[in-house]
Amino acid sequence: MMEKGNLSINSENIFPIIKKWLYSDTDIFLRELVSNGCDAISKLKKLKAMGEANVGDDEEYRVTVKLDEEAKTIQVIDNGIGMTADEIKEYITQIAFSGASDFIAKYQDQFENGNDIIGHFGLGFYSAFMVADKVEIDSKSYQTDAPAAKWICEGGVEYEIGEGDKVDRGTVITLHISEESKEFLNGWKLKEILAKYCYFMPVEIYFEEEKKDKDDKTSEAEEKPVNDTNPLWLKKPSECTDEEYKAFYHKVFSDFNDPLFWIHLNMDYPFRLKGILYFPKLKHELESIEGQVKLYNNQVFIADNLKEVIPEFLLLLKGTIDCPDLPLNVSRSFLQNDGYVTKMSKYITKKVADKLNSLFKKDRAEYEKFWEDISPFIKYGAMREHEFYEKIKDILLFKTTDGKYETLTEYTDNNKAKAENKVFYVNDVQQQAQYIKMFADEGMEAVVLDTRLDIPYVSFLEAYSGGVQFARIDSAVSDMLKSEDENTVDKDALESLFKSVLGKDDLKISVEGLKDESVSAMIELSEQSRRMQEMSIMYGMDNTSFPADETLVLNSNNNVVKLLLDIKDSKKDEADMICKHIYDLAVMSHKPLPMEAMTEFIARSNKIMELLAEK
Repeated sequence: MMEKGNLSINSENIFPIIKKWLYSDTDIFLRELVSNGCDAISKLKKLKAMGEANVGDDEEYRVTVKLDEEAKTIQVIDNGIGMTADEIKEYITQIAFSGASDFIAKYQDQFENGNDIIGHFGLGFYSAFMVADKVEIDSKSYQTDAPAAKWICEGGVEYEIGEGDKVDRGTVITLHISEESKEFLNGWKLKEILAKYCYFMPVEIYFEEEKKDKDDKTSEAEEKPVNDTNPLWLKKPSECTDEEYKAFYHKVFSDFNDPLFWIHLNMDYPFRLKGILYFPKLKHELESIEGQVKLYNNQVFIADNLKEVIPEFLLLLKGTIDCPDLPLNVSRSFLQNDGYVTKMSKYITKKVADKLNSLFKKDRAEYEKFWEDISPFIKYGAMREHEFYEKIKDILLFKTTDGKYETLTEYTDNNKAKAENKVFYVNDVQQQAQYIKMFADEGMEAVVLDTRLDIPYVSFLEAYSGGVQFARIDSAVSDMLKSEDENTVDKDALESLFKSVLGKDDLKISVEGLKDESVSAMIELSEQSRRMQEMSIMYGMDNTSFPADETLVLNSNNNVVKLLLDIKDSKKDEADMICKHIYDLAVMSHKPLPMEAMTEFIARSNKIMELLAEK
C-alpha cells in the first residue's frame, strides 16, 4: 500500500521558483543528476573501504543516461549506495537537506578529504523539475535487508512513496519531460550536455538511446564511456610527458596548433587546487584573443572564465582548474564572497609569474622566441594586476629596431650616453624608416611598439617604471641629430618661403643643421598631442579636438634646402615645386599622405623627372 506525505516546505510556490530561478542554465539538470549518481558511487566506495558495505572487488561502477524519445523520458541510472524509503523521505522530501553533507559529517573522522563528494546543498535533485512535470525515483539500498523504494512527484508539494520493485542496488531517476522542454528529447543534445558538464567526472558515464524501428524498439548503447575519468591535471607534473600535455590540449580545446608552453598547478594547502594553464599563440590585437579557462569542482564542470577565481588577464589563456574547496552557491554557477577565492587568484597569479621568470632565467633564448606570442598577455596582465607586474617587471622585453630583445634596464643602459632614462620607440617600422636610419647612424636603436595595446602600455610603464619616459622616434629628436658644423643660412627667409608656398601661415618651422645631409626635412610631432589623438581614437572620440602639434624641421646642411634661397626668385616655379616636395617627403616619413596630396605628389614627381631629363 502506498503511503502519502507532504514535502517539508512552507510554500507551495517552491517549484515555480525552482523552475525559474534555481539555475542559470536549464541544461544544468543533467549535470546535477549525473553528479548525484557519481556521489552515490563515491559513498559506496567509502563504505566498502571501511568494511561497512559488502561489494565485490570486480564491481564496475557506472552512471547511465538513457533517452526514450517516444516515451518522453530521460533516465539517470547509477549502481551506487542506493536509498531506503526512509532515506528518500529524509534526503529528497526535505528540500535543501543535503545527503552528501550528512554523509560527510557522519564519516568525517574516517576520511580526510570529504569534499570529493560533489553535492552539498540538497537542491541538485530538484533541478529535474526545470524540464520535467513528473519525476520518479526507484532505488535499492546497499543494505540487503532493506526493501526497494519508489517515489513519485508531479511538480507539486504532494508525493507518493512506497515499496518498489527494483532488484539490483542503485538508483534510477526517471524524468517525464514537459512539453516546453522537449528539446532535450534529442540524443545529440544530451551528448552535447554530457560533453560540456560531465566530460571529466570521476565515474564512467554511458549513454543509451531507445529507438523505434518498424517492428519494435531497439536500444543503442555507447560502447565506450562518454567521459574521461582521469584527466591529466590529476597526475603529478613529473609523471606527465610533453606529448600528453599537448594531446590533452588538442582534445579539450579543439586547437590543432601546439601550445607554446604550460603550467601544471598542484596545490594541497591551504586549499586543494589542480589544473593546467596553457599559453597558446596569441595575436597582437587584444580584441581577437579568445582564451578559455574551464573551472571544475571535483571534476564537475562549473563555468568558463569565472573572473572571481581566475584573474581577468589569465582569461586570455586556455586551461582547466579544479578546486574541490571552491565555495559555490546552490547553482554552482556563481561564487560567494569568500577568502578562498582571493587566495586562489593570488596563487594562480604567482604560479604564472614564477613560470615566466623561470623561463627567462633558464633559457632566455627560448623566452625571446615566445615573446611575440605571449607579449599581449603579459602586457595586459601587467596593466590589470599590479602584483603581477611587480613579479615580472624585470623580464618585460622590448624588441629593438635591429631585431634584438632587451629589458627596459638593458635598453636605458645601452643608450644612457645619448638619452638619459628615455626610451624611443616606433609604431610603424616601414613608415618611420628615415628616422630609424638616422638613429642607427648615431649608434642608437628604438624599440618596436606597434599594437593598439601599446598605447596604454606606454603610459602605464611611465607611471610605474621609476621615471623612464617614452617618446616616439619622430618626436622632438632634432637636438640629438644636430651637426656641430651648421651652415649659415637665412632661417627667416626659408621659413617665410615655405609658409608662403604651402599656404600654411600657422605651420611651425625650425631650421637646423642635421648630421645626415641627405635628409632635406623631417616632421617632429609633440609626444603629448599625439598621445591625446591616439587615445581619442581608441575611445571613439573626435580627434579634431586635439590638433597635431607638428613642426617641420628643415635641414640647413642639405644641398637642396640651401639651393632654394638661390632660386626662389629666378626660378620661382621650380622653387615652389621643390618646397612642396620637401614637405610631402617629410610628412610621408611619419604618416601616409591623404589621397589628394598623394595624387599631387605623384604628378609632381613625374614633372621633376621630366625637368631632370631635359637637362
